[in-house]
Amino acid sequence: MHWAVNWADLASHAYAYVVLAAAALAAGTVSGITLGALASHLRSLRAPILALGNIARVVPSLAVLTFMLPLFGVGFLPAFVALSLLATAPVLINTDLAFRSVPASVLDAAKGVGMTSQQQLWRVEWPLAFPIVFAGVRTASTEVIGSAVLASFIGAGGLGEYITTGLQANQPAQLWLGVISIGAIALVAEAVLGAVQIRVEARA
Repeated sequence: MHWAVNWADLASHAYAYVVLAAAALAAGTVSGITLGALASHLRSLRAPILALGNIARVVPSLAVLTFMLPLFGVGFLPAFVALSLLATAPVLINTDLAFRSVPASVLDAAKGVGMTSQQQLWRVEWPLAFPIVFAGVRTASTEVIGSAVLASFIGAGGLGEYITTGLQANQPAQLWLGVISIGAIALVAEAVLGAVQIRVEARA
């Protein structure tokens, strides 16, 4: 059966997909950096925070999305919460590693010139930790964009609908349109984040 591309419909689905993925990545980045910074600076919290982060990394994306259904119903909200949790884990783990990788000699030198703890954090630790933290954000973006395709199973819409509908209706062209569109979004996101990282590091 012939199937033609409806470009307006494609744009609408792509927009919904990008909004969901971007919102989840932003939320996951904020929570991941916050938790990672706490884990790296407070020894008593490090073990439980990293344990939660590692658990979040191994739980299948579909399982997390399904778990949200009884809590939030169907639609954007459960998909957003689930994808935010998925995005948090790699950012958290990288942030903890990044701050713990700052050389002790550098911190001692900062203390020696009279810097406060907050000044050390923002003027010394953060610039040195940023590359590793941002690598976690880039990993999270790939995972979120890839997992957002499953959001269509819980009524969140997006490009995943092309894939599920293509499978159900035996429309390979529709399925591949969804796959190629998601791949293009992932490539664009990686290129944009890579450019941002280079720009920020050049100013540091």
